[in-house]
Amino acid sequence: MTRTVIESETKTAVIGFDQPFCVIGERINPTGRKILNEELERGDFSRVQSDALSQVAAGATVLDINSGAVFSNKMAEDPRYADNNFVEPTLMKELVEKVQEVTDCPLCIDSSVPGALENGLAAAKGRPLLNSVTGEEERLELVLPLVAKYNVPVVAISNDDTGISEDPDVRFAVAKKIVERAADFGIPAHDIVVDPLVMPIGAMGTAGLQVFALVRRLREELGVNTTCGASNISFGLPNRHGINNAFLPMAITAGMTSAIMNPVALPVGPKKLAEKKAEVEAAGIILPEGMDDETFVQFFGMGSTKPRAGKEMEAIRAANFLTNNDEGGAAWISFNKAPAKPGEEGRGRRGGGRRRRA
Repeated sequence: MTRTVIESETKTAVIGFDQPFCVIGERINPTGRKILNEELERGDFSRVQSDALSQVAAGATVLDINSGAVFSNKMAEDPRYADNNFVEPTLMKELVEKVQEVTDCPLCIDSSVPGALENGLAAAKGRPLLNSVTGEEERLELVLPLVAKYNVPVVAISNDDTGISEDPDVRFAVAKKIVERAADFGIPAHDIVVDPLVMPIGAMGTAGLQVFALVRRLREELGVNTTCGASNISFGLPNRHGINNAFLPMAITAGMTSAIMNPVALPVGPKKLAEKKAEVEAAGIILPEGMDDETFVQFFGMGSTKPRAGKEMEAIRAANFLTNNDEGGAAWISFNKAPAKPGEEGRGRRGGGRRRRA
């Protein structure tokens, strides 16, 4: 049975056909996150650490760390900051160190810059996952020696010098090429996690069927584990969570063993909270005196004022149970225990104000 082992200093995550689905948390990524990007430019890593903790709490078993930031203000002072080959190696090392200060969760080092990959590998404790190598010749020659040098598993993305093919047979052939080239460097197939590339279902009606068939082939013919950017399937569509919730269990039953995704349902923000309170007041609804915000949003089915596991995590845990990768349903039962009421979270536990590692 193929098993891909990823380790921190003290914890192990296993991706495998006989293992619970591995959730690789994607939120430590400045791409498209303007506020996070600005904070990183100022050397503020507080949101990074908060995102690390919230993802682990929501059920992530590996944390992806992406260093693809753009430091616009610093560019004006020093033109070197326009070059990711200058920015990312230093930033990656800092990100890895800051995340490891607050959690022992195994890591996935994610960058297109070889110097950032090596700095991340050097800073990471244990045996991280490397993200990623493609079938492009230049990329193979740069990344596979790093994988061999540090003896780590790697994500292999099924595109090459010709780009991303819409033909699933071509994407399979690229994956096979990467596995064979990796073997030349002494890298075993169980240390390769193939991303067969999920296309948006809104642009290609067969995207779901394609990836399910590809995952089966990758498992049966190459014996490799698989991953994907889970939210790609629903890109550009309404109610993306609904599509993702259906896609993930179907992918799991097809043989997919991990996904890079956001496990966290984002909290209800102040603006949405204020709007709902105004709506309730306008309707003449009288609420109990002293009702706090968390009780209010739960009462009206709005979610929570705190980060918590998203609906996709519910679908994944149910799929784990249904595929016999949750012995006795213990994880499902634990996941569905009623949360502590506001103000009662700490009862029955020893006190103390120190931050604890996740």
